[in-house]
Amino acid sequence: MPAALQMPEPELIDHAGLDSAVYLRIYLLGLKIFVPIAIIAFTIMVPVNWTNNTLEHSGLTYSGIDKLSISNIPTASHRFWTHLVMAYAFTFWTCYMLKREYEIVAAMRLYFLASEQQRPDQFTVLVRNVPPDRDESVSEFVEHFFLVNHPDHYLSHQVVYNANKLSELVNEKNKIQNWLDFYQNKYARNPSRRPSVKTGFLGLWGNSVDAIDFYTCKVERLSRDISAEREKVTNNSKSILPAAFVSFKTRWGAAVCAQTQQSRNPTMWLTEWAPEPRDVYWENLAIPFVFLAIRRLIAAVSFFFLTFFFMIPIAIVQSLANIESIEKALPFLKHIIELKFIKSLIQGFLPGIALKIFLLFLPTILMIMSKFEGFISLSALERRSASRYYFFQFINVFLGSIITGTAFQQLNSFIHQSTNQIPKTIGVSIPMKATFFITYIMVDGWAGVAAEILRLKPLIIYHLKNFFLVKTEKDREEAMDPGTIGFNTGEPQIQLYFLLGLVYAVVTPILLPFIIVFFGLAYVVYRHQIINVYNQEYESAAAFWPDVHVRIIAALIVSQLLLMGLLSTKEAAQSTPLLITLPVLTIWFHRFCKGRYEPAFIRYPLQEAMMKDTLERTREVNLNLKGFLQNAYIHPVFKSADDSDSDIAMEEWEQEPALIATKRSSKRATPMPSKHSRSSLSLPEVNNECSKP
Repeated sequence: MPAALQMPEPELIDHAGLDSAVYLRIYLLGLKIFVPIAIIAFTIMVPVNWTNNTLEHSGLTYSGIDKLSISNIPTASHRFWTHLVMAYAFTFWTCYMLKREYEIVAAMRLYFLASEQQRPDQFTVLVRNVPPDRDESVSEFVEHFFLVNHPDHYLSHQVVYNANKLSELVNEKNKIQNWLDFYQNKYARNPSRRPSVKTGFLGLWGNSVDAIDFYTCKVERLSRDISAEREKVTNNSKSILPAAFVSFKTRWGAAVCAQTQQSRNPTMWLTEWAPEPRDVYWENLAIPFVFLAIRRLIAAVSFFFLTFFFMIPIAIVQSLANIESIEKALPFLKHIIELKFIKSLIQGFLPGIALKIFLLFLPTILMIMSKFEGFISLSALERRSASRYYFFQFINVFLGSIITGTAFQQLNSFIHQSTNQIPKTIGVSIPMKATFFITYIMVDGWAGVAAEILRLKPLIIYHLKNFFLVKTEKDREEAMDPGTIGFNTGEPQIQLYFLLGLVYAVVTPILLPFIIVFFGLAYVVYRHQIINVYNQEYESAAAFWPDVHVRIIAALIVSQLLLMGLLSTKEAAQSTPLLITLPVLTIWFHRFCKGRYEPAFIRYPLQEAMMKDTLERTREVNLNLKGFLQNAYIHPVFKSADDSDSDIAMEEWEQEPALIATKRSSKRATPMPSKHSRSSLSLPEVNNECSKP
């Protein structure tokens, strides 16, 4: 652990990538925001809340935590001015830290892109929605289009094939090959007895046959099927999708193409930066572009119903997780429940544990929905899944835990309430739920960090796989794979703690130390895990930071609206209108940051691209860029070495696709001769042709 903390950030970026280094900065941002806020809150606000006797004379049941909260301030008290001033101070401090961090991360991204070695995605653009042409193939049409419109920078292209079925066959063959290797190893250890297997379901029943012969026949049959499917994909024009990865001679040329409209019809020849080759999610490239909007609408509706239906079991468990409900449902357990230890366990930890169990399956469901939407990169899939996960947690964990009743009762009450009543409804309940969220932070945050460093769950899963599934050394290596850090689940969890910290900073400051401990422990632990445990699946150069920024801004606005609702119920009429300014200022600040820093995460500056290209031409005079990019965006199944025909296949796919000679006069305006087309004319010839009557 000390060695992990001592590694400087530039070395960490070289070791684990910019994504990992910037991910750790989210934890540091939490510490930078909440440590000063906690110091001010405990110095000023806690004494203001504590030195009142409101709860003592109210006749209500309360705890020591409630005496430290805004609940202990009498109605219409002038002390609410303290909370108003602190709300402004906390907002300005949070915005200052967000701006500073956005600026730092944007500079880190630009420096990273300028300093790293060549990557295929720096020179490559993904072109989608290539219009159909009855005279030319997709490949020829793409080549001629870019020779005409990008004559000085176009280098090569690779059309996209629908190889999903071929990929399924290759995966199936790999599984069967694994079984064959297992039985061959088993026979090698005991040559006196040939292994056998039953041909029925899961090998539990059916005829008993020789295992090696059985799986050898299966492998041979699948090899024939793979060869036939590959032949079908390569020769059938219907397998070619209206999309292509187009590579350019310079980063500048790629930047111009990726960031401009290519044709007068804005729905055709759509260009975007190509993902890093290992970041491409190949299955979704086969989805027709016109279906993407429909798929995203279906996913949005499905997510809406998932969010509100998921609240029903959570609400049931939350309502049962109290002493009275359990004693009423199970009266024979009354004597056990009344024991001090059991009672504190039920009241303190059972609701948090129940919530955690229900959330275990959510990331998988959300990732499936993201894949259905058609995103073409793993990083985009994880970012979409993370945004959905955060919204789900905001509705179910935050609002669902604050407001009592089932999801549809809440929805019905919100629909029939006036808009200004919703912050009041939620705001009144916030101080009463501080204890629940403290226990939730300990169960989900502290215990989660402890489980992360112990890695008991991966250890148990590894031994279960080793006992039931591992057949070969390849299986054992896969079982030992630690995977990635899991941005789609980790980042929404961090954002929930930002939300809790900002909401409770003014209302119940006692929550802040628990959040600070979480951020501190998580930073230390995950820095160690990133350096020593997890693998890096892809590199997006911190493209996720705008999402992190906007979610913290949203949490800040929510905290301001809820404080406004809470103070309005305390008859603090004079201070409440002044809070209206805060959301307006926060939104203006967000728009400023969006315009100033977000372009660095969306577009690549032409100045930076030209500088990088110039330096590269000076340092590497003999760079063979075409050879470097030639096979970068070939579908992985065509790079597979498991096939008996793999060498031949690789030779075929390493060559550029053979194009038919064009017969279309409209394409004879190609400014430079095409090596695939005998009838392409040079620019002078074109001018001569045009001057003829």
